[in-house]
Amino acid sequence: MSDIVIKKSYEEINAKIKKGDAVVVTAEEMAGIVKSEGYKSAFKKVDVVTTGTFGTMCSSGAFINFGHTRPKIKASRVWLNDVEAYAGLAAVDIYIGATQVQEDDPLNKVHPGRFKYGGGHVIEDLITGKPVKLKAKSYGTDCYPLREYEATVTIHDLRDAFLYNPRNAYQNYNCAVNQSKKTIYTYMGILRPNMGNATYSSAGQLSPLLNDPYYWTIGVGTKIFLGGTVGAVTWRGTQHDPNAPRGDNGVVRSGAGTIAVTGDMKQMSAQFIKGASITGYGCSLMVGLGIPIPILNEDLAFFTGVSDDQIFCQVVDYGYDYPNAIGRVIAEVSYAQLKSGFIEIGGKRIPTAPLSSYPMAKKIATILKDWIKASQFTLGQPQILLPSVPYDKRHE
Repeated sequence: MSDIVIKKSYEEINAKIKKGDAVVVTAEEMAGIVKSEGYKSAFKKVDVVTTGTFGTMCSSGAFINFGHTRPKIKASRVWLNDVEAYAGLAAVDIYIGATQVQEDDPLNKVHPGRFKYGGGHVIEDLITGKPVKLKAKSYGTDCYPLREYEATVTIHDLRDAFLYNPRNAYQNYNCAVNQSKKTIYTYMGILRPNMGNATYSSAGQLSPLLNDPYYWTIGVGTKIFLGGTVGAVTWRGTQHDPNAPRGDNGVVRSGAGTIAVTGDMKQMSAQFIKGASITGYGCSLMVGLGIPIPILNEDLAFFTGVSDDQIFCQVVDYGYDYPNAIGRVIAEVSYAQLKSGFIEIGGKRIPTAPLSSYPMAKKIATILKDWIKASQFTLGQPQILLPSVPYDKRHE
């Protein structure tokens, strides 16, 4: 943490949390405090700022141990509700990915390329407590002789069920439009031709990594809200790239940072973990995630006080540029503009729609705030920080 000056320590803030004396606000509230009082005053007043996001996060899944059978089986192929899980682990350990689709999906039979049910729905069903059909096959060994096994299980029958998501909580993300002459179906939703609509997927001012743009307080060991319970950051997420363009406020203007996270599915709520079916794309998982940001210095007070009108994302054409890996940026727009319902590009007024839920993000940040204020959640100091870039302070 060579770039950061510590004026309040984790130990000091956690001591205040345990006594019930910590001042905790959401990032939305912090934006108002900084606007009215300034970030230096906000630093003196606030100890923790809570964040939240709820949206589709495709790089998600679950490690499951379904327990040894009698006789034992060394599973080589496994299905949960006819969704195949990866079984190339130990005998009864498997990993089910959120985007894996159901074999012989009934919707796909009627509308090729469309799927109703996938790995994300299996994860939601398990968390809900619904029965799930387990089918396993094996080539058989002397120590694991069973070759086939079928059972109906609930999450309570599983030895272990851990959500483990290799890439969640993108720091920022594209705004998607379609400049082609035909409607296209993408993970960013249905995009109408000739820039007939625009979609985006971020909580903006509430988004976790946007509130700590240099990852000073987020790393391996950071305690988080995940799916309604306490989880943790386990590593940098796949595709983590801090070398993104940044504004004068230090906030990135493209995807940039990501985190890998884990938590116990047996403690989660399906209110915050939802299977998703995306027309023409496939299946995924909607994940509710929140991170507390300790206000260790004045700069973190400044960062957490940045509001939607100060956070920008890049508009990208998904009709040609995105599928052909062309990094052309059509425009940059603020989240305040996106949330207004319309953006303007080249004189064209384009309606916007979010793929993530700001009300749910706000709810997550508020729940996390309440946990901390009630001394039910203390801060976890990161043991390994995420890769970052040198701090360029330009907001004095």
